[in-house]
Amino acid sequence: MNSLRTLLLWSTLITVTTSVKVTDIQGNAWLSPFAGQTVSNVTGVITAKGGSGFYISGEAVDDDRVSNGLFIFSTSSAVLGKINVGDMVSVTGKVAEFRSSSSPNDLLQTEISSPSASNVVVLSSGNNVSPVILGRDRSPPTELLSALDIGADGWLSAPNNQSLVDTVNATLQPDLYGMDFWSSLEGQLVTVPSPVALDFQNSFGEFWVHGDWPVTGKNGRGGLTITINSDNVPDANPETVIIGSPLDGSSNPEVAVGTTLSDITGVVQYQFGFYYILPLTAPTVLTSPDSTVPPSIIVASDDHCELTFGDYNVENMAPTSAHLPTVAGHIANFLLTPDILFLQEIQDNSGPTNDGVVIANLTLSTLVKAIADVSNVTYDFVEIAPVNNQDGGQPGGNIRQVYLYRPDKLSLVSGSPAGESLDSVEVVSDYSGKPSLNFNPGRIDPTNAAWTDSRKPLVAQWQTPSGSTLFTVNVHFTSKGGSSSTQGNARPPVNLPVATRTTQVELAANFIKTVLDADSEANVILAGDFNEFSQTRSVFASLNGVMTEIDEVAGIPLVERYTYVFDQNTEQLDHSFISSAIANRTLAYEHIHVNNWSPSLSARVSDHDPSVGKVRLC
Repeated sequence: MNSLRTLLLWSTLITVTTSVKVTDIQGNAWLSPFAGQTVSNVTGVITAKGGSGFYISGEAVDDDRVSNGLFIFSTSSAVLGKINVGDMVSVTGKVAEFRSSSSPNDLLQTEISSPSASNVVVLSSGNNVSPVILGRDRSPPTELLSALDIGADGWLSAPNNQSLVDTVNATLQPDLYGMDFWSSLEGQLVTVPSPVALDFQNSFGEFWVHGDWPVTGKNGRGGLTITINSDNVPDANPETVIIGSPLDGSSNPEVAVGTTLSDITGVVQYQFGFYYILPLTAPTVLTSPDSTVPPSIIVASDDHCELTFGDYNVENMAPTSAHLPTVAGHIANFLLTPDILFLQEIQDNSGPTNDGVVIANLTLSTLVKAIADVSNVTYDFVEIAPVNNQDGGQPGGNIRQVYLYRPDKLSLVSGSPAGESLDSVEVVSDYSGKPSLNFNPGRIDPTNAAWTDSRKPLVAQWQTPSGSTLFTVNVHFTSKGGSSSTQGNARPPVNLPVATRTTQVELAANFIKTVLDADSEANVILAGDFNEFSQTRSVFASLNGVMTEIDEVAGIPLVERYTYVFDQNTEQLDHSFISSAIANRTLAYEHIHVNNWSPSLSARVSDHDPSVGKVRLC
């Protein structure tokens, strides 16, 4: 991966030539005390070599805050051609702080930049350097990323970006904070024993791992789930690291969550927003997790008081989408055709073609037929088409939330017209004084600025053959696009747009309050893609005392609450909340990992896992 190199040289400092050690250059803080200065006769043994330079190991000191590794940047064939791994070298050059991209959120890495060939002198050859064995010699902290993540929600606290690592330039505390730990190893040769993959590889073949050391949030698949730590702060899983591209040009293997690998030896480097280990050579796969996904144990029944419901972000589904038959199979064979489905990211009939089409009846009828072909269950569907290109997502796709429902188990409460895209749904009283809707289905406050370029919640009121009623709110809140990396300069990390998502949750919560104010025993389900972790508690605060997350009611262990895999974390972006009446009658709930237990990245048909539950309405 190549990128524009940005060097911070502190040109206002007086350039001084001095003889220093590697540990002097690294120091015990984030930035080198020698940045911008020319240093001479810096000696060390070359531990690794790549196309953009080499790494040296100097004499260690008895201080875990100080790295004795250092990167020497050079693309000069005259320099790289004269040195080999195992050479003891003396280097003279200018110390620089380097960003791997133009993003100010990337941290700076200390290096000696572009020494001339005459300033790199081989003193001896055939030397050996023993790597730091992580988990034996040193182990990373398991809960916190940075001392600067201040707030009740730690690294997930809002407001974000209250301070910058580079500006504060604090002394490292590697025993307490994960970012400090990896910084204290910058440039050093390390070994990750018994690595376990925590996600799929990205487009560059990079993937996250933990090794044979203490971890938190371990789930049954081998991933690390975002949880709450012993101090009631969200656990950031800082005991993880990315395995980057091997320095010898070999290719990393394909991995999935839970893949185990041979030991990895490489050098620690900060780049592109995260701490990496660049392996000397690619590891090999030792074991791959079983890709078998059991179907749900939650089965629809003939009891009209019982309702099964599913929730699934089907990722940009158009009538011609290649993954449509697979999703239909998931609904039929893994979710077992729930009575009602909350779906997100249904595209219009022309898919991503930006032609002004907004209706999705062809998309939905194609999906309904595909489900029926597999299960002999035929769903009806409910949608409200958005205004063209006003709800975000893939341009031209006009993604929206929809309901699929089994007409033998549910029907829309009659008496109110269906709302259009800009009609605002409100709670009114029916003839008996019970809450009803002015539009059924309808959308919550669709002209509110909080929904700009974002999906508006789809509300409906249902009735069963036995006369029970149910209100549903299907949401797909604004995405995290543009957020900063969790190991970046801004602390707490920038979570875009957290303020907008907070307002969107408040609008949904306020609508549900109007239902429950009219009938405290009303059956209400709020479900969908929230694009936020429940551990970001400030975002969900408006639901406190109004709705309860069904995972909590169903007693699902914290580490098994996930529907998504991203970077080092298994995490839950998709949630289902229920009113108190249903909470007292919840029968079961499950997350079905049809996508995130896939054997490879290419085998996934959505980046989200679906969920399914069963409740009693009467």
